[in-house]
Amino acid sequence: MMSMAMLAAMTGCGGSSSAADPKTTAGTSQVTTTETTKETAGTETTAESKSAESTSAAGAEDDDENYDTGDAALDNVRNQDGIGEKELLVLSFGTSFNDSRRLTIGAIEGALETAFPEYGVRRGFTANIIIDHVNRRDKVLIDDVDKALQRAIDNKVKTLVVQPTHLMDGLEYNDLLKQVGGKADAFDKVVFGKPLLTSDDDFKRVEKAITDWTKEYDDGKTAICFMGHGTKAESNGVYQKMQNLLTADGFKNYYVGTVEASPSLDDVLAAVKKGNYKRVVLEPLMVVAGDHANNDMAGDEDDSWKTAFEAAGYEVKCLVRGLGENEAIRQIYIDHAKEAIESAQ
Repeated sequence: MMSMAMLAAMTGCGGSSSAADPKTTAGTSQVTTTETTKETAGTETTAESKSAESTSAAGAEDDDENYDTGDAALDNVRNQDGIGEKELLVLSFGTSFNDSRRLTIGAIEGALETAFPEYGVRRGFTANIIIDHVNRRDKVLIDDVDKALQRAIDNKVKTLVVQPTHLMDGLEYNDLLKQVGGKADAFDKVVFGKPLLTSDDDFKRVEKAITDWTKEYDDGKTAICFMGHGTKAESNGVYQKMQNLLTADGFKNYYVGTVEASPSLDDVLAAVKKGNYKRVVLEPLMVVAGDHANNDMAGDEDDSWKTAFEAAGYEVKCLVRGLGENEAIRQIYIDHAKEAIESAQ
């Protein structure tokens, strides 16, 4: 019997359930992607707006831009055939920054391949605008979700494990559940892994990962600021949840803001000014270090975070690296994939 491990009970704002095709909810005893918690609505299982991401991606992938982003040939696009009967499909929004793609998404895929050698690990991107840009610029073609699913079908995959690299299980994550669910009948089993920030334990582990990663700058004179994407949707509350956790655990010189929503750059700057800091460290709270990290955060434009903090008199250091480069973050994805795999057995 085909079974689909899905979010049967969304724990985001209002506790709404995913609007999946009824076929994909069969076998919900294997629903290990959910972990219902008692967190405040809108802070536990949230995601960035797909439309907001697409809008920002359009700017990042403009053909007139000439980014020197590294050698695309060094990245394994993982669109080979010969998959075998078991596939672990890693789905990401994507980035056209070649080095970051290899060091973040590629590193997550590699870690999953090492952890689960019996599975053929393959890649799919949700952002066709990025796929098209990379193909035109670098002559490298990455599968979109439909192509990746058709490749699995053509290769006669029987067990399909889907592990998204999304930060939260919100709008785009639920779109993926429905999109994959539409092809679920082609497989014996289909199961979904959880995104990075789902349970309270996930938040604690991410907190430890980012504070350990930046502890050399934690000298009492430096404000350490993380820049997330943000969305105007209610799911944006995840960033405040992370801020509250950091503050409660004594990381009072750590600040979390967003590019697209609140806390905004102005909010973070105002909070930092209340402290007695001489320096500011900026780092993305994003899986990849793409356009937002390189330009909105570390760019020299008047509206970048770097420029704003420098204008306020701070010495600024930018750490342009995505969360996927962090081994502890990759381990969370491994654990989520392991839970999904075990649900299929």
